[in-house]
Amino acid sequence: MAEIIQERIEDRLPELEQLERIGLFSHAEIKAIIKKASDLEYKIQRRALCKEDFINYVQYEINFLELIQRRRARIGYSFKKDEIENSIVHRVQGIFRRASAKWKDDVQLWLSYVVFCKKWATKAQLSKVFSAMLAIHSNKPALWIMAAKWEMEDRLSSESARQLFLRALRFHPQSAKLYQEYFRMELMHAEKLGKEKEEFEKAKMDLGNLDYPEEILTGELARIIYKNSINIIKGAEFHVSLLSIAQLFDFAKNLQKEIYDDLQALHTDDPLTWDYVARRELEIQPQPGEEPPATKQARALEMGRREERCCAVYEEAVQTLPTEAMWKCYISFCLERFAKKTSNRSLRGQRLERTMTAFKKAQELKLLPEFLYKQWIELLRQHDFLKEALQVAVAGIELFRDSVMMWQMKLQVLIDSKSPDIASLFKEGFASLKPQVCLPLWISWAEWCEGAKSQEDTEAIYKKAILAVTGADSVTLKEKYLDWAYRSGGNKKARAVFKSLQESRPFSVAFFRKVIQFEKEQIFGWITSKKN
Repeated sequence: MAEIIQERIEDRLPELEQLERIGLFSHAEIKAIIKKASDLEYKIQRRALCKEDFINYVQYEINFLELIQRRRARIGYSFKKDEIENSIVHRVQGIFRRASAKWKDDVQLWLSYVVFCKKWATKAQLSKVFSAMLAIHSNKPALWIMAAKWEMEDRLSSESARQLFLRALRFHPQSAKLYQEYFRMELMHAEKLGKEKEEFEKAKMDLGNLDYPEEILTGELARIIYKNSINIIKGAEFHVSLLSIAQLFDFAKNLQKEIYDDLQALHTDDPLTWDYVARRELEIQPQPGEEPPATKQARALEMGRREERCCAVYEEAVQTLPTEAMWKCYISFCLERFAKKTSNRSLRGQRLERTMTAFKKAQELKLLPEFLYKQWIELLRQHDFLKEALQVAVAGIELFRDSVMMWQMKLQVLIDSKSPDIASLFKEGFASLKPQVCLPLWISWAEWCEGAKSQEDTEAIYKKAILAVTGADSVTLKEKYLDWAYRSGGNKKARAVFKSLQESRPFSVAFFRKVIQFEKEQIFGWITSKKN
């Protein structure tokens, strides 16, 4: 082993001598580098190899390369790179090759190798690294995509990228991501060729032997990928993703129309199709010759008309496809538009009215999911429609009687409206719900009592809750109880609560930290008062 290490150190001597000769490093620094390199070499030549030793060696060499670059910049010397930097780069590649051969399955190690080669190695060398990595990790589509993108964007080789995608699809014929990126790559290539051809024609240059196939320029290859992929990967979501990619390229208008028409024809029964078609109305630009709205008022009117067209599509959608998922898309759109800021009161009023109408229609058809009941109640509360909010909460509880969230929403409306029936409703909720889901209701009751009732009433609620809630759920309740005790009665009260809970396991670390913190604050307050 010593002979191998000695040989490797001797291989380094020409580059080190050059560094000293041109004044980038002193003699003492060169000696220190040799010593450090020897130590690192010993570690990667042992019988029991450790991956971290290889990583440390690589990092040392990268730091060395960067230091050389900084010193070159400082003295303005740019010669002898072949003898110095290239020699180091080849050595690091050798270390990476050994490490990746030993730990083949370590993807992060391969990616570090790729990152190094991108910065320091030649394109041909990096291409070999990608080939070696994909030979081992052919089961990872993301690595195929990374390699193809590099071939396309860095090596400017569309043919190599195409071959990589085709090979990847043989391994992963059901990969939506591969098809999407392959489709995008062909469109990018077509756009690039089209721009090149335009520039040559503007300059009135003879195209000569330059090849600009019409099928590529018009996006025909991308169209073939699209047609093949939708036969393999079904569903509106994938179809929409390809349409979204095609819309990034202005030259592909015909392809966009074809994909859009196919989407409507093939996926009429998918809510995502209707959602996409409806939202598309927002993006329709003015016709050529039409003046865009100039004033705020005109822009608001135009936006109102666009949103009306969107809602008209949604209304047709919920007639054609009367499902919970379709109503969810419609109401989500209305909520999104209502959340958009506008200074135009008329537009804001229209949005609120549309949203409320959509909620009511879905409720009448019993196609409103639980989480949308919550959003509806919150919207009504925000606008002080407390009577309507209570009606919706009552209807929600009738449908979702086992939902603690619905009981909480009804209680919140009653609290907002200062109803005298709050305590009785809490009791009704506990009677209707399973004990294991009642923790949020107990916390809500205790918090309400703290603001509306006496300390004795609040403590009574906490004591009832501690008896009713068991297991891991009780941990949160105990912390709340301790916090309330400290707020209402100081450290003395907190100690009393802590003692009463000592036998009531389980506890959390946070619970004991609170006790310690309260004691610290008590001691600090006592010391401060003594000083004063």
